[in-house]
Amino acid sequence: MSNVRTQNYLLLLACCGTTHVYYPEDMYLLLKMDSAGFSMKLWPPSLSTRLMLVERMTKNLITPSILSRKYGLLSKEEAEEDAKQIEALAFDSANQHFDKEPDDDGSSAVQLYAKESSKLMLEVIKRGPQTKESAEGIVSEKVKASDETTIFDISKGRRDFISAEEASELLKPLSEPGNNYKRICFSNRSFGVDAAKIAGPILSSLKDQLTEVDLSDFVAGRPEEEALEVMEIFSSALDACDLRYLDLSNNALGEKGIRAFGALLKSQKNLEELYLMNDGISEEAAQAVCELIPSTDKLRILHFHNNMTGDEGALAISKLVKHSPALEDFRCSSTRVGSEGGVALSQALGECRNLKKVDLRDNMFGVEAGIALSNVLSIFSGLTEIYLSYLNLEDEGSIALANVLKESAPSLEVLEMDGNDITAKAAPVLAACIAAKQFLTTLKLGENELKDEGAILIAKALEDGHGQLTEVDMSTNAIRRAGARCLAQAVVNKPGFKVLNINGNFISDEGIDEVKDIFKNSLHVLGPLDDNDPEGEDYDEEADEGGDNENDLETRLKDLDIKQEE
Repeated sequence: MSNVRTQNYLLLLACCGTTHVYYPEDMYLLLKMDSAGFSMKLWPPSLSTRLMLVERMTKNLITPSILSRKYGLLSKEEAEEDAKQIEALAFDSANQHFDKEPDDDGSSAVQLYAKESSKLMLEVIKRGPQTKESAEGIVSEKVKASDETTIFDISKGRRDFISAEEASELLKPLSEPGNNYKRICFSNRSFGVDAAKIAGPILSSLKDQLTEVDLSDFVAGRPEEEALEVMEIFSSALDACDLRYLDLSNNALGEKGIRAFGALLKSQKNLEELYLMNDGISEEAAQAVCELIPSTDKLRILHFHNNMTGDEGALAISKLVKHSPALEDFRCSSTRVGSEGGVALSQALGECRNLKKVDLRDNMFGVEAGIALSNVLSIFSGLTEIYLSYLNLEDEGSIALANVLKESAPSLEVLEMDGNDITAKAAPVLAACIAAKQFLTTLKLGENELKDEGAILIAKALEDGHGQLTEVDMSTNAIRRAGARCLAQAVVNKPGFKVLNINGNFISDEGIDEVKDIFKNSLHVLGPLDDNDPEGEDYDEEADEGGDNENDLETRLKDLDIKQEE
């Protein structure tokens, strides 16, 4: 190893303390081991190896060291983003090298991948942490430069019909010899048959290089017959593309549309991201999706938001989910799924141990599906965001979920359970869960029935720690003066806190003045109070006057240890 390389290696090692850093020779061995027992081909690395590299680079970047004292220590959020960008850039460089100079086992591509990762990581370390307002860093600048040559995006233009002539002119860069476009976005432009016939041959010529395709909202305003023909043309043109990302959202597909994309879907074996939002995905359409896609082994993101899937459709989707072990981000919100479908989806998610984000909002799960979800929740150790609003969970389902969350998901950042008919009965368990989630940034419990008793418990749970908290929503909970004051006092001094929403409650005029006084130095943090009703139901002027209500409640609650409540 040369002196320069030795110096760089020691620099990285010093920066990362006892955490091991992959340098070219180490990564070569890692990737070689990754391929051992399967084949001698070292390139491309497996998805798990790429994710492991990102994870370890992130860990290295947030570990205190000699250099972090000099250059500064990155936040977890910034380190994760930088690590992902480093890996993506290094992978692209190595992949281009492999395409141009393929060798027997891909070893030279592996070495380049390792060297680029190490080089970029060192640059980020020396750059140090950056605020959002500061200039873009080394990695961001390189990503931007790379994007200009690999992304073709026409979505920013006028939202109108595209003629054949306009398509010919608009897509001309895709026809240029030697272009390096890997990602295309045709969203927000409406293609008719004539324009599609221009686009088809051009896209077909890019089959070997495209990895990401966005065809969301690309037939808007077209008659069904024409729209289906356009879909078939694009599907045939992109057939056999080895895609990692596919977005077919906002096209009112239904079963006919899904089958119009049959050729494209049938050829996808390595998809990592699939978006089918607002597509009219019915039971039959959901079954067609499952039937057509041959493999979801590598799928990390699956979004089915705003469809008319229902229970039967959810049963079909659950089969897809069950065979997606790498799934990290699952969204099946606003899909008319009831108890039976909710149970099936919950059980299927039990096969997805890598889940980081789960969004099931606005369905009709009910208590039974909530309990089914609680039965698998503990395996999601990396869970950071969970959206469970408007699921009819009631106290029983909410308590089951909160009890499991309290003991799992240590890095949870977002917890949303609005509109679930949760009463003060569930508040002790919810509070215990919240107290244990010290990385929470967002807590939403609006449109429930927690009242003052529940609000005070939630406020006490937030008092200690929770330094990253930015938003709390306790709107429309029949909260009065006592609860409002406790909530305000719990969050007012938290650094970086952005909004407390206690609108739509029963807070007296005196209570409103009290809350505003608490936030006198940061009134912008207090959300609007125009829907507050000081004379709402159960309003008791005498009990509220002078704050006696709060004193009575605190007397009843003072011996309650929310951190140990089961």
